[in-house]
Amino acid sequence: MSAAALPSARVRSRGRLSALWGPGLIVMPADTDAGCLITAAQSGAQWGYAMVLPQIALIPILFMVQEITVRLGVVTGKGHGTLIREHFGTGWAWFSGATLFISAIGALLTEFVGVAGVGELFGIPRTVTIPVATAALVGVCFTRGYARVERIGIVVGLGELAFIPAMLLAHPRWSDLSHGLRQFPVHHASYLFLLAANIGAVVMPWMIFYQQSAIVDKGLRRDQLADERRDTAVGSVLTQVIMIVVVVAFAATVFTTRRGAPLNSVADLAHGLAPATGTGVADVLVGVAVLGGALVAALVVSLAGSWGLAEVLRWRHSLNESLNRGNWKFYAVYILAHVVGAVLVLASVDLVSLAVDVEVMNALLLPVTLTFLLLLEAKALPAEHRMHGPYRWVCTGLSVVVIGFGLYMIPQALGW
Repeated sequence: MSAAALPSARVRSRGRLSALWGPGLIVMPADTDAGCLITAAQSGAQWGYAMVLPQIALIPILFMVQEITVRLGVVTGKGHGTLIREHFGTGWAWFSGATLFISAIGALLTEFVGVAGVGELFGIPRTVTIPVATAALVGVCFTRGYARVERIGIVVGLGELAFIPAMLLAHPRWSDLSHGLRQFPVHHASYLFLLAANIGAVVMPWMIFYQQSAIVDKGLRRDQLADERRDTAVGSVLTQVIMIVVVVAFAATVFTTRRGAPLNSVADLAHGLAPATGTGVADVLVGVAVLGGALVAALVVSLAGSWGLAEVLRWRHSLNESLNRGNWKFYAVYILAHVVGAVLVLASVDLVSLAVDVEVMNALLLPVTLTFLLLLEAKALPAEHRMHGPYRWVCTGLSVVVIGFGLYMIPQALGW
């Protein structure tokens, strides 16, 4: 059943407020999940302010990729998996849906590890935090309506803003920031690797699937296309501001005092900021920020995987419908994803090796996903809604750059 056919009175009543409360504003904070926050912290700790400029440059890349997704969702009224099946066949749809779901499970593991790390920061074992987080995430899906799920996700994701006071308490030297903005040491292998990691972290394959399906489930119309573009633009700026704040916070602390110190866990992040903020304050700020990012990402990732798989298999999959015989498979996949992720984290599998596997999977999936995105933009949209002129060439060129860095990450992640 197409969500576009569902009653959209609620959407009409909000009108132009969709620019503030929309899919673009929840998918972007989810982009700065636990893994991305650690990547940003490592960037600041190892290269100081030299990693700020790339974060700024990634804003238009992030916006352009998701803006194509917006047009596909609003104009066609169909999810990404559905369009792939219709235009490229069932085989490619199966491939995209299966790899997306596997990637979603892997991403969920990293989010649950982040949740466990926050709990352990305050002496709460993962045998408590993981089941509670799993129950909460499953429960959100049954709150009767996509709009409510969206609002909950946005509010939770705003916890990431706790890094702003952490940055201010670190007292960064703005002259050092100005100097760092003029540095771009790509001739250093470690800098190039972190640069690739940041680019890979800013455009996640599941973001494309999520935002397009969410637009359909929300019932957005063509006359709201401009609103959803603005929503996506605000989200793009917000997520990169958070990344910049994290880079600056750790450039002002760890980089200046213990350059190169390992930052691989939530506890490491808190310990890195503690000298500037105090141990208790650092624990609270890092805990709130990472927990917010991990939970909103877990919600978005699991929905992206469930929606994508349901679209490929032609299951009914709207959050605006209560659980029934027609859509139980969609809800079952959503629940199963969380349960599998929780069990693996509680079983203490080799999460380091698993994280590498997830990174490789995302690196493999990103070029495929972006290629499908560009092809669908050219095939599935009517001429008046396609890219034209310089925007088309800039967007295509930036997508090729992202694809290149995604491919670059594969041998790096494998240790070749």
